Amino acid sequence: MPAVNIGRSHLAAIAVFAASLCCGIALAGSLFFDRELLDKVDNKYGAAARQRFVDWQNLIETGKDLTDADKLRRVNDFFNRNVDFVDDIALWNKVDYWATPTEFLAKGAGDCEDYSIAKYFTLVEMGVDESKLRITYVKALELNQAHMVLTYFESMRSPPLVLDNLKPAILPATQRSDLQPVYSFNGTGLWLAKSRGSGQHVGGSDRLSLWTELKSRMLESPF
Repeated sequence: MPAVNIGRSHLAAIAVFAASLCCGIALAGSLFFDRELLDKVDNKYGAAARQRFVDWQNLIETGKDLTDADKLRRVNDFFNRNVDFVDDIALWNKVDYWATPTEFLAKGAGDCEDYSIAKYFTLVEMGVDESKLRITYVKALELNQAHMVLTYFESMRSPPLVLDNLKPAILPATQRSDLQPVYSFNGTGLWLAKSRGSGQHVGGSDRLSLWTELKSRMLESPF
């Protein structure tokens, strides 16, 4: 997707935001999309896209003081309700493309990887400890296909909670017998996954080329 023609100050502000997300570090200030930037989003992607950005900003700013449980619920509901599921081949003309959160919101569409990635970065920005979050690759047994969800570990010895675009209720992994975990990752590591506990650490997440490419795009351009 071509970059939106925005001013350098706006691009720099979003680049800093993207960098903070990539590193798993919350901004010292506030995420802020000013009117000029929102107008450009409106002109390129429409009024609905503009509203998604406004609502995303409000979600982050009003949710930072909530409990983790409330943050999980709000973020899961926000993306599940506001973005449509569309396969990569139809949306990006690619077999597999991991969209940045801003690309995801601008398009208003994406697949399971995009939901999981957007939820992950949003929760990190809201102050959830990155070490408790994993983007988890699974096999959806009922669909007999690969799938991706976001998981949250209250404790590394307990079953993680599953945030999924297929089923809106946040449930422990032990209650999601329809999902078979394969591996999980976050900004710092890569694990062979299992339904109970954190799994076996097998290295850094930079081993995943799509993840590395995603983070590079977040630093280069917001859209």
